[in-house]
Amino acid sequence: MLRTRQHESEKLQQMHIGLTGSMASGKGELAKCFKRMNFSYISLSDMVRDVARQRGIKKLTRQEMQNIGNELRLQGGPGVLAKRIREKINSGKTKTWIIDGIRNPAEVVELRELPHFYLIGITSDLEVLLKRLNSRNRNTDLAPASKMKEVIRREWGDGEPKDGQQVGRCMELADFTIENNGTLIELQRKCQEILRTIEGKNGR
Repeated sequence: MLRTRQHESEKLQQMHIGLTGSMASGKGELAKCFKRMNFSYISLSDMVRDVARQRGIKKLTRQEMQNIGNELRLQGGPGVLAKRIREKINSGKTKTWIIDGIRNPAEVVELRELPHFYLIGITSDLEVLLKRLNSRNRNTDLAPASKMKEVIRREWGDGEPKDGQQVGRCMELADFTIENNGTLIELQRKCQEILRTIEGKNGR
C-alpha cells in the first residue's frame, strides 16, 4: 500500500512532474501515486477531449484523439497544449503538479519553463500494453489488437510529422525512466524512489 507522505510533499514548495509514455504503459497509475502525495493532476489529453466535446463527438476513438491533437498542434504550434497547461498552472496558487499526456518534444520545452520540472518516461512491453488496453475497456481503446498496434506505433512517432505525436522522442528527453511490466506495488515503490531522488537534488 502506498504510504501518503504529506509532510514531505509540503516541503517541496514547487515541483512539476511530467509523464510521457505509450498508452496503457501505466501513466495513470503513476499519476495516482503522486496524487496521493498531494500533487494536483492535469492532463494534455483532457484539453483534446474538451475540443472533441465542443465538436459534439460523443464516441471518441483513440485515432480521433490523435487527429485532434495533431490539428491543435498544427494550428498553434507543436507546444500549444503544454503552453496552455503552463499558463493555467501559473495562474493558480497550487505549486505541486503532475502533468500527464506529454507526446511531443516541444511540449517538454514549454513545460521546462516551470520551476523544478522533471520528466518521467514510462515503458512497457507491447503485449503488456495490449493486455491492459483490452482489460480497461475504454471507448477509445475498443479496437482489434492489430489496429491498436498501429495506434501505439503512431503515438510513438511512426509515420507522424515532426509536430505530431512523438512519444519516442519525448522518452529520450526523460529525466527518469520506469520500466513497468510488473505489479502495481512495484510501480508505487519506483514512484517513491523517484520523488526521494528529486528531493535530494533540491536539498530537501
